[in-house]
Amino acid sequence: MDLTQAERDMMQGLQGPAAADALGLVVRFAQAVGADRLLPCASAHVDGCLYHGQASLDFVERFVALEGRVRVPTTLNVGSVDLIHPELFIGDPALGAAGKRLMEAHVELGCTPSFTCAPYQTLFRPKFGDQLAWAESNAIVFANSVIGARTNRYGDFIDLACALSGRVPDYGLHRTENRRAGVIVELTGLEDAGTDLAGGIAVAAGLFIGRECGDTIAAITGLPASTSEDDLKALGAAAASSGSVAMFHAVGLTPEAPDLLTATGGREVPVAARLGPEQIAAILARLGTVPDDAPLSAVALGTPHFSLSEFDRLRPLLDLAPFAVPVYINTGRHEWERLLADGRAKELEAAGVTVVVDTCTYVTAIIRDLSGAVMTNSGKWAYYAPGNLGVDVAFGTLADTMLSARAGRVVRA
Repeated sequence: MDLTQAERDMMQGLQGPAAADALGLVVRFAQAVGADRLLPCASAHVDGCLYHGQASLDFVERFVALEGRVRVPTTLNVGSVDLIHPELFIGDPALGAAGKRLMEAHVELGCTPSFTCAPYQTLFRPKFGDQLAWAESNAIVFANSVIGARTNRYGDFIDLACALSGRVPDYGLHRTENRRAGVIVELTGLEDAGTDLAGGIAVAAGLFIGRECGDTIAAITGLPASTSEDDLKALGAAAASSGSVAMFHAVGLTPEAPDLLTATGGREVPVAARLGPEQIAAILARLGTVPDDAPLSAVALGTPHFSLSEFDRLRPLLDLAPFAVPVYINTGRHEWERLLADGRAKELEAAGVTVVVDTCTYVTAIIRDLSGAVMTNSGKWAYYAPGNLGVDVAFGTLADTMLSARAGRVVRA
């Protein structure tokens, strides 16, 4: 490895034993992936605060014992419990206690207690070109694609090691030549779709490129003109759930794809598929495991975490209350504080909506009744919940989900 003098000093323990151990892990990881040098990173986002067993807690506690401190601004992904509303957790108390300790231990290392899967919605949003050490699949895709920052898929343990050392290996998507599209996905006949439908189209496009394009970067053409940042968020989350996607280009929408020529780097690349309304509808139909009119036990929104603009879109639909089934919305602390400050939290409470922070309803025990299907507008939630929770799901637009919450069964706007 071509280490700088500052990195050699850190390896020798001049910045403390925690930094030395962390950098040693990063160096060995870099050697394994074929990087010959390290890069300073602008920030980190750590996924390892979600409890998966004693080993995850032991790893962090060791760095706490060594009095480690992160060397770059470091946000935290969702944990296993909602620390602000602990009464929502209905799982094994021992697992809840271990999950809580894991979250707290990361904070003791100097991490920001954001506990969100959407750190790009906080004050710590990176800038174009920033080199990052981010974990959490949807955050990785969003940072690379929508912001134009640079990160690979850093998993548990190596994410924290990068944060404690302030370094990432120089390989993969940190390098310009690896960020060009290798396939094209053409959407046709969808340019004029309205705001509510654009989200579903984005989810379908994401599911397709995840399943069919592997780790090849796709350039997507023909997304609706109404496609928003929240829709691109949903696209990336679906792609990262159904496949190993870490980046996509939405031609004319994302910063490294003002046009197709730029997205591909001037190369001729194949068209992987042409998707029209029928193909999009078929992809979305496969997300659900129940037919229309099926009874529901709950509605779950906010995977990735609901943004303030999504709460704005939800607000008129609260007039549909009272709802026949519980409505859960996952969001981050940054958004929750704004909702409290401007009175929207009281509106949500009055409508019977349960807002969950710090965690997500498909990774922890919060939804009290899973006897029926759960409806969601999240491709990621619909993709993972059947396996994680053993529950049937229905997928629909935001309007679909709220009309269904009122009816207690799957209906369509």
